[in-house]
Amino acid sequence: MALQEIEARPTVTGKASSGRVDRLRVDKFAARRVELAEAALEALGELGYARTSLREIAQKSEFTHGVLHYYFTDKVDLICCCVRHYKAKCVTRYDQVTATAPTREALLEGFLAKLGETMSTEAPMHRLWCDLRSQALFEDVFRDDVIAIDKSLEDMIWRIASRYAELGGKAPSMPRGPLYSVFDGLFQKHLLRHLAGDADAIPQMLDDVRRLLPLIA
Repeated sequence: MALQEIEARPTVTGKASSGRVDRLRVDKFAARRVELAEAALEALGELGYARTSLREIAQKSEFTHGVLHYYFTDKVDLICCCVRHYKAKCVTRYDQVTATAPTREALLEGFLAKLGETMSTEAPMHRLWCDLRSQALFEDVFRDDVIAIDKSLEDMIWRIASRYAELGGKAPSMPRGPLYSVFDGLFQKHLLRHLAGDADAIPQMLDDVRRLLPLIA
């Protein structure tokens, strides 16, 4: 490479370099928070909000209390990060079904399969979400996060119902808010039964959704 070409390249000023380093530090910090939140999910799902602290979460995970306290202000910060991360993954999981199903029947069966799987294998995470949403009725610190997560779930259900209706040349017969409330209430009802040890809870939920979705979309 010629010397002239090297000299012609723009140089990075100290200010620009510092800004890039700061952004990298912020990105690494955020990525580390997500990594720790992922690792803490199991402990949080087991303990719930009221019965846990950063120290108790640390005792049930591979991380020290000092590490968790460095990356999270308190348990509220950690719990909100955990639930945001988990629910974001849930939305992506259902969006894959919505995007790839070629028929109404395929979409319904794909939706039911994911719905049954998530209740069967991830019930503690859903219990944690219900716990957090209940706490938001009493504590302002949770409300913005809960409202944002709730909106993302509402949008997810709307995408499923809209696509299901579209594949049949129809439109949903309910607005998105009430439609989400129906599915959310149904899921919570059967989640409680499942957590109580009712072996029929998941099959009954799937039967209810199988009958319900064609009626409203």
